[in-house]
Amino acid sequence: MRVARLAAAAVGAFGLVMVGSPAMVTAGSQAAVPAPAAAGVTVRPGAIRAGQARDADAGPYTTAECEQAYRVACYGPAQIRRAYDLPALYAAGVTGRGTTIVIVDSYGSPTIRNDLAVFDRTYQIPAPPQFQIIRPAGRVPGYDPANSDMVGWASETTLDVEWAHAVAPGADILLVETPVSETEGVHGFPQIVAAEKYVLSHYHVDVISQSFSATEETFPSPASVQALRGAYQAAEKDHVTVLAAAGDSGAADLGPDETTYYPYRVTSWPDSDPLVTGVGGTQLHFTAQGTPTAPTVWNDTYNPQANEFADGDPGPNPLASGGGTSIFFTRPSYQQGVQDVVHGSRGVPDISMSAACNGSVNTYNSYAGAPDGWSPTCGTSEATPLFAGIVALADQVAGHSLGLINPALYQLAARHAPGIVDVTSGNNTVSFTQGGRQQTVTGFRAGPGYDLATGLGTVNARYFVPELAGLAGR
Repeated sequence: MRVARLAAAAVGAFGLVMVGSPAMVTAGSQAAVPAPAAAGVTVRPGAIRAGQARDADAGPYTTAECEQAYRVACYGPAQIRRAYDLPALYAAGVTGRGTTIVIVDSYGSPTIRNDLAVFDRTYQIPAPPQFQIIRPAGRVPGYDPANSDMVGWASETTLDVEWAHAVAPGADILLVETPVSETEGVHGFPQIVAAEKYVLSHYHVDVISQSFSATEETFPSPASVQALRGAYQAAEKDHVTVLAAAGDSGAADLGPDETTYYPYRVTSWPDSDPLVTGVGGTQLHFTAQGTPTAPTVWNDTYNPQANEFADGDPGPNPLASGGGTSIFFTRPSYQQGVQDVVHGSRGVPDISMSAACNGSVNTYNSYAGAPDGWSPTCGTSEATPLFAGIVALADQVAGHSLGLINPALYQLAARHAPGIVDVTSGNNTVSFTQGGRQQTVTGFRAGPGYDLATGLGTVNARYFVPELAGLAGR
């Protein structure tokens, strides 16, 4: 995934190319292909600011204020909870109590404890029973507000922690901060793997939330990915669920220079790993009375207002739910029933949650290097911690961690379980200008059953949580 900045912010290592009107490039085209990574792969966070920061004293934006100021919607916890029918679970005492959500982010945020406290106080959410921060992979460099990489990860950390907690307020939070340094082979991923292995060996955890990825084509070889899978193999053995965001560039994704897009369909890892649940993005919709209606595929590529705040120009820019088929992994057994869509490859995503910039969530931050206060934020970096909270609720109901939940997800969908909500409208086609050419990467359309835009669809947590608890981890 990639980081996008406010229009007024300086564009650093994660800056994006300016784009124009679309012209077709067929999937599989090799024109203007970014060079593969010879020295390594950069881990990218994906939190996207969809509006300007608002002073803490003014409080978070309301939906009406976002729509008036930015012509995009934004939501608070009450609306997100209503969209997934969570209040019924809370009323029954299902809050994630007794479970632990692990959130893994490079660098972390220097103000996350304060920021979560402000978020909780504002929305009248109880503090998590435990909130620990550890750095098991080595010394994390001091926070530098002039370092756009660190600022981007601070934004990511804020989104991950606040919204996993908003969904599962009774769960413990374990924030794992890792250093990012130049290493021989791969950038950042070895530290993440080492940190996750440490957590699995030293803590009782239920679900690991990862809102980062790298395009599969940027890895030097399949062997380089296989060498990094140790934490996921250990998690499967220990019955710990691992989630990863499916990306924010639709059917395209960034090359190793982090500014150039592949002009044909690609996907990313670790969401493509068969031992990981890939989480895609949807756009929520509500009636004038606030009642949720059918969600659609998240795709803000052609929304000038969303692009203006996410990328600094009206676009179109790739700004949509990631999805596609892996070049490294063959179809896992749990996807046997959707082979007409994925064919012989691992398909992603598996499930989707709210991610649209026109439908952002409010976050609070006070770290230097970005305007402090309340900001609408979006991306599959939102969807992933939301789903981590849902899994934590199911862990509480089951009385144990559920482990790899993918087989259960596909079984529930095959049974037409009411907890799986099919998403049948929208696509993840994206457009951009690159090398003087206007290009479009034709993505995948949503439709009945599994698709490569939203996977199996999304969830109604009121039904999904007990369904998952009863089927997974057996």
